Parts: sequence; C-alpha cells; structure tokens
Amino acid sequence: MFPFVAKQKKLCKTLNCLLVIAGGLLCSSERLIAQDPWKNLESKPATLGLEKGLLSFKTPAFRLQLVKASQTVATLQSNVDTVFDFTPHDRLKLRSGNHMYHLGDLNIRLREQGQTGWKSYSTASGRQEVSPISTGGKNVLAAADLTNTLPDGMPIRVERYWELVDGQLVLLFKLKNISNRVVELGSLGIPMIFNNILQGKTLEDAHATNVFYDPYIGKDAGYLQVTRLNGHGPVLLVLPFNKTPFEAYNPLLDDPTPRGIDFEGFYEWMVHSKAYAENDWSKAEPWNKPTAVSLNPGGTTEYGVKFILAASPQDIEPTLKVNNRPVAIGIPGYVLPMDVDAKLFLSYSKKVSALQVEPQGALTVKAVADGNATHQLYQVRGKIWGRARLTITYQDGLIQTVNYKVIKPEAEVLKDYGHFLTHEQWFENQSDPFGRDQSVISYDYESKKQVTQDSRAWIPGLSDEGGAGGWLGAVMKEVVQPDKAEIARLQVFVGHTMWGNIQHNEGEQKYGVKKSVFYYQPNEMPPGTYSDTINYKTWAAWDRKAANDVGRSYNYPHVAAAHWALYRLARYHTGLVTDKPWAWYLQNAFHTSMAMVQLAPYYAQYGQMEGTVFYLILMDLKAEGWQKEANELELAMKARADHWRTLLYPFGSEMPWDSTGQEEVYLWSDYFGYADKAATTINAIFAYMPTIPHWGYNGSARRYWDFLYGGKLSRIERQLHHYGSGLNAIPVLSAYRKKLGDLYMLRVGYGGLMGSIANITPDGFGPAAFHSFPSTLKIDGLSGDYGSNFFGYAVNSAVYLTHDADLGWLAFGGNLTQSGPWVNVAITNGSRSKIYIAPAALWLTLKAGTFSKIAYNTTTKKILVWLDRKYDDTPVAYLDVSQSPVKTGSYTVEKNIAKKRGAYVIPLLNGLRQVTLSPSAD
Repeated sequence: MFPFVAKQKKLCKTLNCLLVIAGGLLCSSERLIAQDPWKNLESKPATLGLEKGLLSFKTPAFRLQLVKASQTVATLQSNVDTVFDFTPHDRLKLRSGNHMYHLGDLNIRLREQGQTGWKSYSTASGRQEVSPISTGGKNVLAAADLTNTLPDGMPIRVERYWELVDGQLVLLFKLKNISNRVVELGSLGIPMIFNNILQGKTLEDAHATNVFYDPYIGKDAGYLQVTRLNGHGPVLLVLPFNKTPFEAYNPLLDDPTPRGIDFEGFYEWMVHSKAYAENDWSKAEPWNKPTAVSLNPGGTTEYGVKFILAASPQDIEPTLKVNNRPVAIGIPGYVLPMDVDAKLFLSYSKKVSALQVEPQGALTVKAVADGNATHQLYQVRGKIWGRARLTITYQDGLIQTVNYKVIKPEAEVLKDYGHFLTHEQWFENQSDPFGRDQSVISYDYESKKQVTQDSRAWIPGLSDEGGAGGWLGAVMKEVVQPDKAEIARLQVFVGHTMWGNIQHNEGEQKYGVKKSVFYYQPNEMPPGTYSDTINYKTWAAWDRKAANDVGRSYNYPHVAAAHWALYRLARYHTGLVTDKPWAWYLQNAFHTSMAMVQLAPYYAQYGQMEGTVFYLILMDLKAEGWQKEANELELAMKARADHWRTLLYPFGSEMPWDSTGQEEVYLWSDYFGYADKAATTINAIFAYMPTIPHWGYNGSARRYWDFLYGGKLSRIERQLHHYGSGLNAIPVLSAYRKKLGDLYMLRVGYGGLMGSIANITPDGFGPAAFHSFPSTLKIDGLSGDYGSNFFGYAVNSAVYLTHDADLGWLAFGGNLTQSGPWVNVAITNGSRSKIYIAPAALWLTLKAGTFSKIAYNTTTKKILVWLDRKYDDTPVAYLDVSQSPVKTGSYTVEKNIAKKRGAYVIPLLNGLRQVTLSPSAD
C-alpha cells in the first residue's frame, strides 16, 4: 500500500543538521560533514589521563572501572549484564577534555566569612591528576585528594572515596575547612553522568545501550532512577548515603557535550542550592527550600551516594523498602483536583513525627487508621490552586518532601479550557489573507495576545502540532463536555475554515492536509503583511509551496479527530451539531485517515501521535455498518502494523527517538494480536514514564526538544507533562485493563492522564508544557502543541476502581466510601463517561450521557451505576459494556434495555437513572 524504508534511520547528530523534508526534520549527511559539533570535541585537549590506564573492581552488584589519573568512572556495569554499561563509556575518549563531567566529579559554590559573592569550584574545570590516598582497608576500593584538580585558593580540602558499605558501592566526598575563617557551602552538586547520548545510534542500538534517568527530588528520601530504553532490568538506583539530601536537580549546561534532539544533557544531584537560588534561580520558586551549611575552621562534613540495582522499573519501590528507604505512594497521584479525597501511603521503618504544608493551607492532611502496619495512611485534600509541598519529618530526623499540584475540580478545568479556547483564542478576521477567519489560533499567555505571526510558520498556521494545538484541543473538549455555544463556533471552523483552507480540494488530493495555512511569501502579499520585528530568514518560515505540502503524516490525525469529534456529537446528541449531517463528518474522518497513508506514506510507516483516533473511527465505521470503508481502513492499518512487527523497536518518527509513536504502535499491535510487539512497546514506555512522588515527574513521558518547535522559551529541556503524558497514558491504561492487578501500571498511566491537564491555568489557558530547569519552574508562555495532550485526556479519561492486597480499595477519578459489602465511588472525573471496575474486569463507556456514581458489591459482585439527568441535547445515554479477555464469566445489563449500534440505549430521567449489571454464572 505504501513504501517502507528497509532500515530505520540513524539518529540525527545535532540540531544543526535539521532539514525540512515533507514537513519533518531529518538529517543530511552532507551537512553533517560541515556542521557536526561533535567534531569540535575532538580538537579539545585531553586532560582526563586515559593514557595512564584504568583501575578495575568487582563488587557484589557491579563491575566498576575508574580512570586511574582522575578516579572518575570509566565503566559501570551490573554483574547481571556485563555487556551493558550505564555510563557513556563509548565516548570516554571523545569526552576527555576539561568541563566534561564524569561520575565522581563535584561542583561547589562557597564564600568565606566577610565575602558577599559566591565562588565556583569544579573538579572538571581544569583537570590534573589526583593524589591517591592509601585505602588502608579492603572496603575502600580507591581514594584520592582532589586538591590538584580543583582551582587554586580553595579553602576546602576535598577527598573522594569509592568504597563498599555493607557490600554496596558508595561514592563518598569528605570536605574539611582548611582556612582560618568560617566557610559557607552555598551549593554542592554531584554530577550524575549516565549514557543518555543517543547521537549516531539506530533505534535498535539506542534501546540496547542507552538509558534515561528521572529524579525524585525528595530531600533525604530522594533518589535517581536510571532505566534502560528497552524498559528491561536491571534498573540502577542512586540513593543518598547518610545525610545527602536530594534538594535540587540542576542541568550541567557548561558541559560542552552537544545537546540536541539526540542528547538531553547531563544533570547534577544538588545537596545544597542556596547559592543558585540567590542568583541563577532568583526568579523561580524551587521544589525544595534552598539550604547551605557553614564549616568552622577545621570543621568537616561529608556527602555521598550509593548505587543499587532493582530488577525492573516495577521493582523500584520494593527495592527501596528492602534498603530501608522511605516510599510514598499517592492515590490517585500528585495532581489533586480540589474535590478529590486523595490518599498518601508512607512506608518507612520510623514513624512520622511532623508534617508541614507550604504554602500554608494549600493542603489538608489527616492521618487515617486503616489497620495496616506496613504503612502510615493520610487523607490529602487540595485547597489552594497551585503548587504545594508536603514536608514529612520522621522520628529519626529524616526529611521527605512530596510535591503536589492542586487544580480546580476536573469539570471546572474543562469548562475553563473550552471557554478560553473559544473566546481568547478565537480568531475572527474576514480579511485575513491566509484564510484563518473563524478559528482557534495559537496564543501567547505572557503577552495576552493571539499569535498571528511567527518565524515558525506552523505556530500561526493552524497545523503541525504547534499550530493545530488550539483547535484540536477545542474540538476534543466538546467530546467530554459538550457546550452548545462552543460547538456552534467549532462546526463553522471544521466545516468551512478547516475544510476550505487546511485541506486541499484539488482532484484526488481533496483530503490532503497542508503543513500550514500561514506562510512567508512577501512577493505575493501586500506591503505590511509581515512584521519587520520577526526574523523570517529561517528554515521554519515556510514559503507557500512548503506550507502547502501534504506529505507530513502527523498533521492528518488532528484533522481526522476534528471530524470524528463532530460525528460523535452529531450522532449521539440532539441539536448540538446543525451545520452538517453526522455522516458527512464520519465520511471525512475516514477519507482523511486513508489520505494519510496514500499522500504521506513515508512518515505514515511510523506510529502517529493521536493515532488512537484511527481505531475509534474504525470502530464507528463498523458500528454504522459501513463495512466497505471499515475493511479498507483496517487493511491499511494492518499493513502498518505488519511492518512494525518486523522491527525490534518500531518507535521511529521524523525525530531520531520519540515518545509518541508508541501510542499507536501499541494499539494496533494489540488489536491485530501481535502480543510480543505490544509488550515491547509497554516496556519501552516504562523506561521514560516513571511513577515518582512528585506531580511534575509522575507519569511525565520524556520529551525534551519540543520547546524548540512549539514553545515560547525555546531550548533543549526536560518538559514536564508535554503531550507525551496524555498520549502515552492511552496504551498504559489500555494495557492495565488487560493485565489485572498491576497497580504500578495504573499509577503510571493515571499519572500521565492527570498530568495532561495539570498545567492548565485557573482561567483556562493550556500551555505547551512546564519548564523543569530550576531557573524557571513555570509553564511555557505559548499554547503550542498542547492540544495533543488534551486529546489524550479526552479519549482516555476514566474512573478506576481496584483493590490492592496491601493498600485496600482504591479509586482513581472518584471518592470512595464503603458500607458493608458495598464499595461506592462518587465520580469526580472530568469526562464522567468511562468506568473500569477491576475486580470484574468490566469496562463501561458512554457515547452520550454521564455517570454520577457507581457501587460494587464484594459479596454478590453486582454492580450499580447511576446516570446523570437528561438534557434537551442528551435525552438518552448510549452505554457500551465490555470485559477483559482474561476474565471468566460475564455481566448482563437489566432487561428491557435495547441496543443500537452495539450500545445499550438508556432513556434518561429528570433525576438520576440507576442501571444494574449482574454477573452471570461462570
């Protein structure tokens, strides 16, 4: 049906090599020859001392090699897999110059008594051979005085020790004030250097040899998890040794290793951060209170980390418990709508002695006795919108922090979002030369202005992710919370603006989706059309021909989703859509789906963001009895899935590595019965989508380049809850519904689901993502590609009821109470249209109507659901009922309820309507 490349692309080497090809960003080998910044590293003098050899050690868990001259890490391998190296050993020679950090380095900022400014010192800035210290015992592998490799005049002597403590590998720094004045340590950072450099790797190589790592910035309870890209174990955990709090996580921007779409950069574990907070981060609100420590003349202190292994990402928390580390589990997570009664389970050998909430009153935290000795349970409720920090002090003095984000009740978030899009972002200009009149356009929240021009053509051009984000989010909002006035505007956009401008109407290409409506062609436009304050001399300022290109497949799901959304609203509601009949929208959704594989075949070989919409369209074609169209679409999707089945890691895209194709790869692999590829996909997602007691990282699928393409503050940076969160939550939660009892999977997926709406402001603005650099820690100012994130929320938002052997009955998306054998959930979830009851493996979805509450009887297994009252536009509910294939037995809906298009048609009442589902005999 369409050509596939025989071998997956090699990863791009640098952002400087990007070229525009069919709307995508690909490498050009010709340009690489002249513009490869890695070549610059080769010209730097080598100072690491590799020529003097390596020191080799074997510990109970690791094989460790140190560069003899620097005593920094050359290799770190587990004894389980002695081929895989957690560190970038393959680039050790290339990265052997000054300012290139290695595991074992140290950064310090300090000031002596009487001084006002901070002085910076680093073991990597001007390397000299360190002075070995006699170990004097079998537990010390190597030790050195670092004076030689630190700048002159430093009033602190630093000694570094690699040692075994109770059989575990420890990196320890001992500091002593050798001056005659008090010295204040304002920052102390331990660089965490692991192999996340993807440059020059195929996808197969990257998944086999590279890692991603995520921080729990939780003070004394903090840790770093280092996970292989394939999601397999072992997982490396970096833990505090003695009193070494994880206070902040700082990017090492002075390391000259080229950062780009194939290398996110390195970070350091900051024990103290006051010196940065006073200067570099003065405009940001840090995750934790910045601290410093003072050393009197002759005074000493020490800090260290230890390295342990967990068998898999799912085994991280059990491994922490075995090592007597505090474990916090938040249910449903750390994004708290104000109407949700959340739970926080704390597991540690010592009792809690104190709790502190900042800002004061932002949370209420109440201890709850549940009779389980393995944890301490607290009920948490969000009270004040915004970030909130819970500081937990245990009886032994250990301090743990959990960072929450309090938001409005989900239904209010959706209402605000829809209003903002169809008012502040609603663009009206009948004389607009680009035909954007009656559309939802990009928005700059900092300047409070619509973005009608930008050097990146797609931003004001209503297409690609960065320009389609506004209108995509707007139409998907109506799927979960219809508003007649908003829909009135959006059907004009879809039926006229989008149909007439974003899509071609020329012969066979009438469904081809342009890259952009806006373009830079000054010779064809009247004077004054383009602002003279914008630099249009860039590759991203597409001319008319480039903007009209229909070869970028990633634009098609947005358009297909818009048609599908209005199809659903027209088909299952009354009077909401009046511009076109329901069949017109479904037909266009189908043809747009087919046009993607016909007109944009190169990128269509990869999984698409929002590719879930093609599955939803296929299901609706089947429900409508449109068998010819359904067969054609299914055949096209199977051809793609068959290709993915031939690849070890079928997650390519226009980027070298991506975190959004997995959504569709999993969906079709599962649909067509390719269980091995579906499992490979879920494992890969676990590598970059963690569960961590921190709202910004919990369920946050890794993405670090899209601020360049869809953001206002443009830089390579770990994006917190970029659209990968919402989209990756789709396969994770789908897999959870098939794999009963896997609470880890539910927590990861639900973290991504809630992360997708975490950054929406109180007035409804949806930003591209949240900036993770400690110098910023705020949302981006541009709406950008947020719509794809909300798509994930709209099609995936659901309530989950489950039971865990240790934690008991749990609800995600509702407030749980128990009365005798009945477990009740009052629904707080924003869409109120989907419910999964894990003990019954029952999946209930509504195409119209909303759920109010549910009840599950633990004795009889009977299920009661209550539907909300009827409205003029929603007189009946359409209920689909399905079960996981691994569950035996089935449920029947009460008699006298007819079915249409596979769904139960339930007339609604002026009040709540109860529906009973009864289990049949197994």
